[in-house]
Amino acid sequence: MNTEKSEDLDAVGPRLRNLRQERETTLAEMSTATGISISTLSRLESGSRRPTLELLLPLARAHGVTLDELVDAPATGDPRVHLRPIHCKGGQTVLPLTRRPGGIQAYKFILPGRRSSDQPALKTHEGYEWAYVLNGQLRLVLGEYDTVLSPGEAAEFDTRTPHWFGAATTGPVEYIGLIGRQGERAHIRVRSTPKT
Repeated sequence: MNTEKSEDLDAVGPRLRNLRQERETTLAEMSTATGISISTLSRLESGSRRPTLELLLPLARAHGVTLDELVDAPATGDPRVHLRPIHCKGGQTVLPLTRRPGGIQAYKFILPGRRSSDQPALKTHEGYEWAYVLNGQLRLVLGEYDTVLSPGEAAEFDTRTPHWFGAATTGPVEYIGLIGRQGERAHIRVRSTPKT
């Protein structure tokens, strides 16, 4: 890891502490909101634990900020969204598509093809999610349901339901995820037809 990226990650801990203290939130309350243990949150804030995407996503949602704001990415006056890929363990790539704080956040996820070692590790957190498949076959395990979504298909669910995403085939899968706070849903407007 180069020095600049290392320094950026080192600055996340104090930023997390400041955000939490500004909102007068305790570590216990943040743990309840994110599903991250108090000890892990404490180590993140002190800098003794490196932040990962799996930790930063729920923290950004809980604080109502974007990932860019959480890692203090430089601001730009350009209206285009500059995709900065975030590479996660297991070969997953995440591209944040929104950068405004609060509200529904949009991400593009690229998952590697299925491997024989892949085992669904269901997780829960506060919020509501909507997923739309662009390419490939997306396996969604949602509570007792195990389903495969194809390009053009979407799913939406309360993220307090245990869930897991993965590729259904050996090929990669790409999907758009909209993630909001509890009660925020994606609304689809259907084009109306003129009356005759």
